[in-house]
Amino acid sequence: MTSVLVKDLKGKEVGKKELAKEIFEAEPNMHLVHGALVRQLANARSGSANSKTRSEVRGGGKKPWRQKGTGRARAGSIRSPLWAGGGVTFGPKPRDYSITMPKKARQVALRSVLALRANDMIVVQNFDGLFKSAPKAGEEVTEQPKTKQVIQALADLGLKDKSVTIILDRMAPGAKQVAKAARNICCVTVIDQSNINIKDIAQCDALLVTEQVLAELENRFLNKEKAAKTAPEAKEGKAPAKAKKADKAEEKAAPAKKAEPAKKATAKKSEESEEKAPKTTRKKKSEE
Repeated sequence: MTSVLVKDLKGKEVGKKELAKEIFEAEPNMHLVHGALVRQLANARSGSANSKTRSEVRGGGKKPWRQKGTGRARAGSIRSPLWAGGGVTFGPKPRDYSITMPKKARQVALRSVLALRANDMIVVQNFDGLFKSAPKAGEEVTEQPKTKQVIQALADLGLKDKSVTIILDRMAPGAKQVAKAARNICCVTVIDQSNINIKDIAQCDALLVTEQVLAELENRFLNKEKAAKTAPEAKEGKAPAKAKKADKAEEKAAPAKKAEPAKKATAKKSEESEEKAPKTTRKKKSEE
Protein backbone atom coordinates (compact mmCIF):
# COMPACT_ATOMS: atom_id res chain seq x y z
CA MET A 1 0.00 0.00 0.00
CA THR A 2 1.26 3.49 -0.86
CA SER A 3 2.16 5.65 2.12
CA VAL A 4 3.34 9.23 2.57
CA LEU A 5 5.19 10.95 5.36
CA VAL A 6 3.32 13.46 7.50
CA LYS A 7 5.34 16.54 8.41
CA ASP A 8 4.86 19.62 10.50
CA LEU A 9 5.35 23.16 9.22
CA LYS A 10 9.04 23.01 10.19
CA GLY A 11 9.65 20.05 7.88
CA LYS A 12 10.05 17.44 10.63
CA GLU A 13 8.52 14.00 10.14
CA VAL A 14 5.78 13.34 12.68
CA GLY A 15 4.14 10.22 11.26
CA LYS A 16 3.10 8.20 8.25
CA LYS A 17 -0.18 8.13 6.37
CA GLU A 18 -1.46 5.14 4.40
CA LEU A 19 -3.16 6.11 1.13
CA ALA A 20 -6.25 4.36 -0.19
CA LYS A 21 -5.13 1.83 -2.78
CA GLU A 22 -8.46 2.15 -4.66
CA ILE A 23 -7.46 5.72 -5.57
CA PHE A 24 -3.69 6.11 -5.44
CA GLU A 25 -2.71 2.63 -6.68
CA ALA A 26 -5.27 2.36 -9.47
CA GLU A 27 -4.01 2.26 -13.05
CA PRO A 28 -4.43 5.79 -14.49
CA ASN A 29 -6.49 6.28 -17.62
CA MET A 30 -4.36 8.70 -19.65
CA HIS A 31 -6.92 8.99 -22.43
CA LEU A 32 -9.52 10.38 -20.02
CA VAL A 33 -6.94 12.62 -18.33
CA HIS A 34 -6.08 14.18 -21.68
CA GLY A 35 -9.74 14.60 -22.59
CA ALA A 36 -10.55 16.21 -19.24
CA LEU A 37 -7.62 18.63 -19.53
CA VAL A 38 -8.62 19.64 -23.08
CA ARG A 39 -12.19 20.14 -21.87
CA GLN A 40 -11.09 22.35 -18.96
CA LEU A 41 -8.87 24.54 -21.14
CA ALA A 42 -11.53 24.83 -23.84
CA ASN A 43 -14.26 25.74 -21.35
CA ALA A 44 -12.03 28.49 -19.95
CA ARG A 45 -12.05 30.32 -23.30
CA SER A 46 -14.44 33.26 -23.39
CA GLY A 47 -15.02 33.03 -27.13
CA SER A 48 -15.67 36.76 -27.35
CA ALA A 49 -13.39 37.51 -30.35
CA ASN A 50 -15.34 39.52 -32.91
CA SER A 51 -14.65 41.27 -36.22
CA LYS A 52 -16.92 43.35 -38.45
CA THR A 53 -17.96 42.38 -41.91
CA ARG A 54 -18.45 44.94 -44.71
CA SER A 55 -22.10 45.29 -43.74
CA GLU A 56 -21.23 46.11 -40.11
CA VAL A 57 -18.50 48.72 -40.72
CA ARG A 58 -19.83 52.26 -40.52
CA GLY A 59 -20.07 54.16 -43.80
CA GLY A 60 -19.65 52.95 -47.36
CA GLY A 61 -23.24 53.50 -48.41
CA LYS A 62 -22.39 55.62 -51.44
CA LYS A 63 -20.83 54.17 -54.58
CA PRO A 64 -17.32 55.73 -54.82
CA TRP A 65 -17.53 56.37 -58.60
CA ARG A 66 -19.62 55.36 -61.51
CA GLN A 67 -19.53 51.82 -62.81
CA LYS A 68 -17.98 52.48 -66.21
CA GLY A 69 -15.97 55.07 -68.03
CA THR A 70 -13.38 56.07 -65.40
CA GLY A 71 -10.73 53.44 -66.22
CA ARG A 72 -10.72 52.29 -62.63
CA ALA A 73 -11.83 48.96 -61.26
CA ARG A 74 -15.51 48.87 -60.48
CA ALA A 75 -16.29 49.50 -56.81
CA GLY A 76 -19.55 49.57 -54.91
CA SER A 77 -18.42 50.54 -51.40
CA ILE A 78 -15.39 51.97 -49.64
CA ARG A 79 -15.92 49.36 -46.88
CA SER A 80 -15.09 46.41 -49.13
CA PRO A 81 -12.63 43.92 -47.58
CA LEU A 82 -10.20 44.90 -50.34
CA TRP A 83 -10.04 48.48 -49.08
CA ALA A 84 -8.19 49.86 -46.08
CA GLY A 85 -10.72 50.45 -43.31
CA GLY A 86 -13.08 47.91 -44.82
CA GLY A 87 -14.64 44.81 -43.32
CA VAL A 88 -12.95 41.50 -42.58
CA THR A 89 -13.56 38.41 -44.68
CA PHE A 90 -14.25 35.26 -42.67
CA GLY A 91 -13.11 36.92 -39.46
CA PRO A 92 -13.77 35.56 -35.96
CA LYS A 93 -17.24 35.80 -34.45
CA PRO A 94 -18.39 35.12 -30.87
CA ARG A 95 -18.68 31.37 -30.37
CA ASP A 96 -18.88 28.73 -27.66
CA TYR A 97 -15.76 26.58 -27.26
CA SER A 98 -17.16 24.43 -24.46
CA ILE A 99 -16.80 20.64 -24.63
CA THR A 100 -19.03 18.16 -22.83
CA MET A 101 -17.77 15.10 -21.00
CA PRO A 102 -19.68 12.48 -18.96
CA LYS A 103 -19.58 13.01 -15.22
CA LYS A 104 -18.24 9.53 -14.49
CA ALA A 105 -15.46 10.02 -17.04
CA ARG A 106 -14.43 13.27 -15.34
CA GLN A 107 -14.32 11.49 -11.98
CA VAL A 108 -12.11 8.72 -13.37
CA ALA A 109 -9.79 11.34 -14.90
CA LEU A 110 -9.50 13.21 -11.60
CA ARG A 111 -8.80 10.00 -9.72
CA SER A 112 -6.19 9.06 -12.33
CA VAL A 113 -4.31 12.34 -12.02
CA LEU A 114 -4.28 11.99 -8.22
CA ALA A 115 -2.75 8.55 -8.62
CA LEU A 116 -0.10 10.01 -10.95
CA ARG A 117 0.86 12.71 -8.42
CA ALA A 118 0.86 10.47 -5.34
CA ASN A 119 4.67 10.59 -5.13
CA ASP A 120 4.66 14.41 -5.35
CA MET A 121 2.24 14.86 -2.46
CA ILE A 122 3.37 16.42 0.80
CA VAL A 123 1.07 15.99 3.79
CA VAL A 124 1.18 18.31 6.80
CA GLN A 125 -0.74 17.95 10.03
CA ASN A 126 -2.44 21.35 9.80
CA PHE A 127 -1.69 25.04 9.50
CA ASP A 128 -2.42 25.88 13.14
CA GLY A 129 0.02 28.32 14.66
CA LEU A 130 1.53 29.34 11.33
CA PHE A 131 0.85 33.03 11.85
CA LYS A 132 1.42 33.25 15.58
CA SER A 133 3.86 36.00 16.44
CA ALA A 134 5.66 36.73 19.67
CA PRO A 135 3.58 39.33 21.54
CA LYS A 136 5.06 42.50 22.86
CA ALA A 137 4.83 43.45 26.49
CA GLY A 138 1.20 43.90 27.50
CA GLU A 139 -0.20 42.60 24.18
CA GLU A 140 -2.15 39.44 23.39
CA VAL A 141 -1.08 36.76 20.95
CA THR A 142 -2.57 37.59 17.55
CA GLU A 143 -2.64 35.70 14.28
CA GLN A 144 -2.35 37.93 11.24
CA PRO A 145 -1.78 36.36 7.83
CA LYS A 146 1.74 37.16 6.63
CA THR A 147 3.07 36.12 3.23
CA LYS A 148 6.66 35.82 4.48
CA GLN A 149 5.60 33.18 7.01
CA VAL A 150 4.05 31.04 4.27
CA ILE A 151 7.23 31.44 2.20
CA GLN A 152 9.31 30.32 5.18
CA ALA A 153 7.06 27.29 5.76
CA LEU A 154 7.36 26.28 2.08
CA ALA A 155 11.14 26.59 2.31
CA ASP A 156 11.22 24.39 5.44
CA LEU A 157 9.18 21.77 3.58
CA GLY A 158 11.67 21.76 0.69
CA LEU A 159 9.35 23.57 -1.74
CA LYS A 160 11.41 26.69 -2.32
CA ASP A 161 11.42 27.90 -5.95
CA LYS A 162 8.87 25.20 -6.91
CA SER A 163 5.37 25.53 -8.26
CA VAL A 164 3.03 24.36 -5.51
CA THR A 165 -0.71 23.73 -5.40
CA ILE A 166 -2.11 24.05 -1.87
CA ILE A 167 -5.39 22.23 -1.34
CA LEU A 168 -7.39 23.57 1.60
CA ASP A 169 -10.71 22.98 3.27
CA ARG A 170 -12.38 26.39 3.44
CA MET A 171 -14.38 25.31 6.51
CA ALA A 172 -11.25 24.34 8.46
CA PRO A 173 -9.92 26.87 10.99
CA GLY A 174 -7.18 29.09 9.57
CA ALA A 175 -7.83 28.09 5.95
CA LYS A 176 -8.93 31.57 4.91
CA GLN A 177 -5.83 33.12 6.47
CA VAL A 178 -3.53 30.71 4.62
CA ALA A 179 -5.31 31.43 1.33
CA LYS A 180 -5.02 35.18 1.90
CA ALA A 181 -1.31 34.99 2.75
CA ALA A 182 -0.35 32.62 -0.09
CA ARG A 183 -2.33 34.15 -2.96
CA ASN A 184 0.39 36.68 -3.80
CA ILE A 185 3.28 34.17 -3.96
CA CYS A 186 4.64 33.41 -7.40
CA CYS A 187 4.01 29.85 -8.62
CA VAL A 188 1.68 29.07 -5.67
CA THR A 189 -1.96 28.16 -6.36
CA VAL A 190 -4.51 27.83 -3.57
CA ILE A 191 -7.72 25.88 -4.22
CA ASP A 192 -10.49 24.44 -2.10
CA GLN A 193 -10.77 20.66 -1.87
CA SER A 194 -14.24 20.84 -3.47
CA ASN A 195 -12.75 22.61 -6.52
CA ILE A 196 -9.83 20.33 -7.35
CA ASN A 197 -9.27 20.07 -11.07
CA ILE A 198 -6.98 18.42 -13.60
CA LYS A 199 -5.03 21.54 -14.57
CA ASP A 200 -4.04 22.73 -11.08
CA ILE A 201 -2.98 19.23 -10.02
CA ALA A 202 -1.09 18.34 -13.20
CA GLN A 203 0.84 21.58 -13.80
CA CYS A 204 2.50 21.92 -10.37
CA ASP A 205 5.72 20.41 -9.03
CA ALA A 206 4.19 19.39 -5.69
CA LEU A 207 0.84 19.10 -3.92
CA LEU A 208 0.54 20.39 -0.36
CA VAL A 209 -2.42 19.02 1.62
CA THR A 210 -3.40 18.51 5.23
CA GLU A 211 -4.40 15.21 6.80
CA GLN A 212 -8.00 16.39 7.03
CA VAL A 213 -8.16 17.32 3.33
CA LEU A 214 -6.59 13.99 2.31
CA ALA A 215 -9.17 12.07 4.33
CA GLU A 216 -12.00 14.09 2.79
CA LEU A 217 -10.72 13.41 -0.73
CA GLU A 218 -10.47 9.68 -0.06
CA ASN A 219 -13.99 9.56 1.38
CA ARG A 220 -15.31 11.53 -1.57
CA PHE A 221 -14.02 9.13 -4.21
CA LEU A 222 -14.60 5.95 -2.21
CA ASN A 223 -18.23 6.87 -1.57
CA LYS A 224 -18.74 7.49 -5.29
CA GLU A 225 -17.29 4.06 -6.08
CA LYS A 226 -19.61 2.41 -3.56
CA ALA A 227 -22.61 4.21 -5.03
CA ALA A 228 -21.62 3.06 -8.52
CA LYS A 229 -21.34 -0.55 -7.32
CA THR A 230 -24.64 -0.55 -5.44
CA ALA A 231 -26.57 0.93 -8.37
CA PRO A 232 -26.62 -2.36 -10.39
CA GLU A 233 -27.60 -4.28 -7.24
CA ALA A 234 -30.56 -1.96 -6.71
CA LYS A 235 -31.69 -2.56 -10.27
CA GLU A 236 -31.45 -6.32 -9.73
CA GLY A 237 -33.59 -5.99 -6.60
CA LYS A 238 -36.44 -4.57 -8.66
CA ALA A 239 -36.60 -7.68 -10.87
CA PRO A 240 -38.55 -9.88 -8.40
CA ALA A 241 -41.31 -7.26 -8.21
CA LYS A 242 -41.72 -7.47 -11.98
CA ALA A 243 -41.76 -11.27 -11.75
CA LYS A 244 -44.53 -11.07 -9.14
CA LYS A 245 -46.58 -8.86 -11.45
CA ALA A 246 -46.09 -11.38 -14.27
CA ASP A 247 -47.21 -14.23 -11.97
CA LYS A 248 -50.33 -12.31 -11.01
CA ALA A 249 -51.11 -11.69 -14.66
CA GLU A 250 -50.72 -15.42 -15.37
CA GLU A 251 -53.03 -16.25 -12.45
CA LYS A 252 -55.68 -13.91 -13.85
CA ALA A 253 -55.31 -15.46 -17.29
CA ALA A 254 -55.54 -19.03 -15.89
CA PRO A 255 -59.38 -19.05 -15.38
CA ALA A 256 -59.84 -17.84 -18.94
CA LYS A 257 -57.65 -20.70 -20.19
CA LYS A 258 -59.68 -23.22 -18.14
CA ALA A 259 -62.93 -21.85 -19.60
CA GLU A 260 -61.73 -22.36 -23.17
CA PRO A 261 -62.01 -26.24 -23.13
CA ALA A 262 -65.53 -25.99 -21.72
CA LYS A 263 -66.53 -23.63 -24.51
CA LYS A 264 -65.04 -26.00 -27.10
CA ALA A 265 -67.00 -28.94 -25.61
CA THR A 266 -70.29 -27.07 -25.75
CA ALA A 267 -69.54 -25.99 -29.32
CA LYS A 268 -68.91 -29.63 -30.34
CA LYS A 269 -72.19 -30.76 -28.73
CA SER A 270 -74.14 -28.07 -30.58
CA GLU A 271 -72.55 -29.10 -33.87
CA GLU A 272 -73.44 -32.77 -33.27
CA SER A 273 -77.04 -31.90 -32.49
CA GLU A 274 -77.27 -29.83 -35.66
CA GLU A 275 -75.93 -32.77 -37.73
CA LYS A 276 -78.43 -35.20 -36.21
CA ALA A 277 -81.45 -32.94 -36.76
CA PRO A 278 -81.40 -33.03 -40.62
CA LYS A 279 -81.16 -36.87 -40.64
CA THR A 280 -84.42 -37.28 -38.67
CA THR A 281 -86.26 -34.95 -41.00
CA ARG A 282 -85.05 -36.97 -44.02
CA LYS A 283 -86.36 -40.22 -42.49
CA LYS A 284 -89.75 -38.68 -41.88
CA LYS A 285 -89.98 -37.46 -45.49
CA SER A 286 -89.12 -40.97 -46.83
CA GLU A 287 -91.76 -42.57 -44.66
CA GLU A 288 -94.33 -40.17 -45.99
